[in-house]
Amino acid sequence: MKNKTENCRNEIKSYITREGLTMTEVVEKLADEHGWSESVPNLSGKLRRGSLRYTEAVELADVMGYDIVWQKRRGGR
Repeated sequence: MKNKTENCRNEIKSYITREGLTMTEVVEKLADEHGWSESVPNLSGKLRRGSLRYTEAVELADVMGYDIVWQKRRGGR
């Protein structure tokens, strides 16, 4: 479970970096657009613990200009 959580956290942080944003800027956008707390440690903690809810992930993607897309895998599971 720890590896999965770390991989998800690193993936999200890489998207933030790729967009040229800081965690502070992302948190400010989340607060403005979706009513999140303006606390960077709050978001960091959720990523570290793996406790980010799906709706929060969708909002996080939204403020960075992304959509989360479900795509069927090739070759079954």
